[in-house]
Order: sequence, then structure tokens, then C-alpha cells
Amino acid sequence: MIRDNTSVVVVGGCGHVGLPLALALARAGRPTIAYDVNAAAVTSVNDGIMPFDEPDAPTVLGEVLAAGTFRASTDPTSVAAADIVIVVIGTPVDEHLNPDTQAVADAVEALGPYLRDGQLLVLRSTVYPGVTALVEQRLRALGRDLDVAFCPERIAEGKAFVELYSLPQIVSGRNDRTVARASELFRSLTEQIVVTSPEEAELAKLFTNTWRYIKFAAANQFFMIANSHGVDFERVRHAITFDYPRAQDMPGAGFAAGPCLFKDTMQLAGFSNNTFFLGHAAMMVNEGLPMYLVERMDARFGLREKTVGILGMAFKAESDDVRSSLSYKLKRIVRFRAAEVLCTDPYVRTDASLLPLDEVVARADVLVIGAPHPAYRTLETTKPVVDVWNLRGEGVLL
Repeated sequence: MIRDNTSVVVVGGCGHVGLPLALALARAGRPTIAYDVNAAAVTSVNDGIMPFDEPDAPTVLGEVLAAGTFRASTDPTSVAAADIVIVVIGTPVDEHLNPDTQAVADAVEALGPYLRDGQLLVLRSTVYPGVTALVEQRLRALGRDLDVAFCPERIAEGKAFVELYSLPQIVSGRNDRTVARASELFRSLTEQIVVTSPEEAELAKLFTNTWRYIKFAAANQFFMIANSHGVDFERVRHAITFDYPRAQDMPGAGFAAGPCLFKDTMQLAGFSNNTFFLGHAAMMVNEGLPMYLVERMDARFGLREKTVGILGMAFKAESDDVRSSLSYKLKRIVRFRAAEVLCTDPYVRTDASLLPLDEVVARADVLVIGAPHPAYRTLETTKPVVDVWNLRGEGVLL
């Protein structure tokens, strides 16, 4: 890796996206500070304890703390001391599915007293198209002269310390100097750089996540069509994809949620003046899957007098992240239909209502896999298991 003494501060640096990036840059020899307003997370990180699960991160955290190239801080003056400021904050949609177009620009404006001329400002968050231009406008209004680059995050949770080094990095800026500075930064991690305009990069990120969301919706719709006619979708999918290259990207059925795919599809819908009918249709299919499963479970098992156990509350396998997890939507629907609902997850540590797996299995009449954690693949039970993921290899017919 390139050794560079250019100092970096990552704003939002103790989160799922910011912290792996900060650690990777520190590991590459750049003095790096993870600035975050979450004091508990900052304390944990400085104590060498990761605030969330990410493979290899605890080892890297220990390395960079020992090397003195990394620390976390709640002090905003750390922004002023850095040559490069990377902004990584959440960009949610509201209860009406409208994107928050001001979140990133407001965050940058709040940093105004600590920003200084000549810094490189890298926007890393997924943003509504046009936000980079809005940030540039806000900085001009503040009288600040910074180079502004938009370089979207591309990693998946759980693969940060593989994909930060292996995936090409999209880099964008208004001029050659900005692009050169941002390219130099990310060449600390990867050799492959793809240069675009800011608007192209903004859409590239949204199109990527929306494309995945639509593919999952197609698979979930196929599952519901097949299942409603007594056909096992997984057997159909196997027939389609077996040694047939043009169908290799057809995913299986399952909950499509988490902090990115749904949100970014709705951001793109907002950007298209809510004429993105394909995106809204995908949202209705994916968000409707928990209700479909409960309807089928009720018809098959009669849930009114039954206890249902949900196995896995994270939004995906081998994760402790419950943000936008459809397992919780499933829980709410089941609570209305069944006598009782019990939940468990071996990774999630933030939900005090979760029970041990053996207790849930013992007390439940029906089990449903909410997140396809590997532990459930070989679970021994005589209880019926609803497995839309086909994790257990027994098909998905319900």
C-alpha cells in the first residue's frame, strides 16, 4: 500500500461505512481520525472494541491503534486539522418515502467553522442527485474554497476488508485537480479508478442499488406466483439457472431490505418526480413479502392459537445490523395474527427482547427464518420451518 502522511478525518467515522474506510486508510499509513457525535461508539473504538460486527475489523483496529495512525474523536476541531475531510452520514427517506435532500449539505454547512480553504472534501454518502452541486453552492456561500469530490461507497457489509481493496473506486470532481487528489487518496486502497462527473457518479450509486432491489423483487414476485399455484419456486429457479449462463444472476427469494436498497430506490423515485413505476412496483413486492408469508402460514397452520418463532432479526445473514430489517415487519404482522411471537438472533445485541434459540424452538409451534444465518441450516427440529430462502435445502413451497 501507498504510505502517505496526508491527514484524513472521516465524519461519521464510527458507523458501518465510515469506520472500515477510516481503518483501511490508517492501515495504509495515512494519519486518520474517525470523527463522530456518538460518544459511546468513539469510546468503544478507542478502547479497541468494534461497535458492530465486521470481519477482520477488530484485528485492523488493534493494528492501527498500536501504530498510532488512527484514533476516534468527538471533537469537531479535528476537521480543521485534516488535509482531507470525508463525509459519511446517513441519507434517510421520511415516513412518506420522500428523500432528505438536505441532510448531507446541512452536515457540511454545520462543519463550516472547521473547514478551511485548500482541503479536499470527499462526499461518500449515497446522495440524491444534485447534492454534490448543492454542497458546492453552500461552501461558496460560506466563503470556503475547497475541492469537492463525490466518491460513492461500494462495499457490502461484512466484506469491507475485501472489497475496499478489490473493487474499482468511482471518483468524480469538477476539475482535474479535484479528481487527481481524490484518485491519489483511493489509490491507497485500490489501483482501479473510474472517473466520472459528479452527476454521473451520483446516479451510478443509485442505479447500482436500485438494480439489485429490482432483481430481488422479480425473484420474490416469481416466488409468490409459483407458490400460489402449488409450485416450488426454488425447483423452477434451479431448472432455469442450471448450466445456463444467461440466467445466472437470478437470485432466490427472500427479504430485500437493509439501510440501502429500499432507501436508494425511493431516492431515485423522488428524483424522477415519482414516475419511476418500476421502482415503486419493486418496493410493493419486496415490502409485501412478509404479509404474503403470514397469509400463507395462517392458511396452512391456523395461527390464531399458535406461537410463531422468528429465527433471525438482522437484515441479512451473518450481520448484527437490524436497520430496516423486514424481520421486524414480519414480527408486527405475526403479532396481529398469532397467539404469541418469539424472536431470536445470534448476532444482534441491541434488542433486549430477543430470546435464546433453544427457547424459541422449544416454545414455538411454527418457525420462520427471517435472516438466513448459517446456524439455522442444520437446526434439528420436528417443528414446521418456513424457509423462503431455501437455506435448509428443503425447497420454498409454503
